[in-house]
Amino acid sequence: MAQPSMTKPTYIAYQVYKYLILVPIFAAETVFFTIFTWLFSFFSARLAGKSAVAWAKVMQWLTPMPVKVVGMQNIDKKQSYVVVSNHQSAYDIFVIYGSLPVDFRWIMKKELRDAPVLGFACEKCGHIFIDRSSARAAYGSIQEAKRKLVNGTSVVIFPEGTRSGTRQMGPFKHGAFKMAMDLGLPILPISIKDTYKVMPSGLASLGPGKTQLTIHAPVDTEQYKGRRDELIELLQNTIATAV
Repeated sequence: MAQPSMTKPTYIAYQVYKYLILVPIFAAETVFFTIFTWLFSFFSARLAGKSAVAWAKVMQWLTPMPVKVVGMQNIDKKQSYVVVSNHQSAYDIFVIYGSLPVDFRWIMKKELRDAPVLGFACEKCGHIFIDRSSARAAYGSIQEAKRKLVNGTSVVIFPEGTRSGTRQMGPFKHGAFKMAMDLGLPILPISIKDTYKVMPSGLASLGPGKTQLTIHAPVDTEQYKGRRDELIELLQNTIATAV
């Protein structure tokens, strides 16, 4: 079915473009930028991350998916944050990588370290693999995060835990907020708008569309010690204002 903004001929033309041009270029650029990630990683994880930014910007342009960014003044580039965001679509990755002007790492399950290509690239970029097999292992993961999240390097977490596929946000899980408090870092809330219209589910649903990234004022977690539920409610309401 054509997306509401497309006529049937436009929809058909886009499907041809998507499968004959967009998807092959995406596969090729993923391999290309993975190689550069590996090469740059010998110098620094931050430099390796620049490849991921370029990878995402290429996908924004190819889709096409223009991203309007609001709230840049809320970022202190010398400050590390726990960045929390709503999660509408797999395309959120391209919005965040390509348009959030913050050096950051993802939090990932440790099993992804062994994933072909992806695990290798993520490790070289310095992303943080969380081992939840035991309290001791989880503590070790937090210590790894402490070493990496300094001098303006942040971490991005989707507290919903899964994609919603709609504007409606799911309940926020506690992990991101516990981590922020454990690390003593402020939380930077961001809102992603309309990526669910670009790709609500799988590749078959992908179409062009405009999106928006809103960067809200950071929240000092020190003020919410012993009041984590209140902090979660505040941030969920804040993010909801711009989705």
